[in-house]
Amino acid sequence: MSLLDQLAGQVMGSLGGQQGQAQQGNLLSGVMVMIDQAGGVPAVLEKLKESGLADQVMSWIGTGANQAISGDQLEAALGPDQLQQIAGHAGIDPQHVSSGLAGLLPQIIDQLTPHGEVPADGLLAQGLGLLKARLSA
Repeated sequence: MSLLDQLAGQVMGSLGGQQGQAQQGNLLSGVMVMIDQAGGVPAVLEKLKESGLADQVMSWIGTGANQAISGDQLEAALGPDQLQQIAGHAGIDPQHVSSGLAGLLPQIIDQLTPHGEVPADGLLAQGLGLLKARLSA
């Protein structure tokens, strides 16, 4: 099973299996729009660090175990408006967005930073684009 297949399965599982595959693609698309509007993955990671989640973010980028975050922590860091936009784009409940992303975001960042460094934003965008394409297929 490829990395993209694993992440796609985790996206679907994080939403409790109640949502269709199109909604997971929409969720990921909404996240990508949010990332773009925030200035890219490095800017989102910086925002999370500034919100008191520096240890968690560094664990995702690093090569060790990933520290977990809660949906509430993610909502406090990104703001309810951001999560509402993603939920609206995906057509799902905002509470599912925060908990789903809290479980998924550490894994995505971990996989996109395999050597303990954040690659150029273009490479991150390509990785997210490939994941979105896999979910939409």
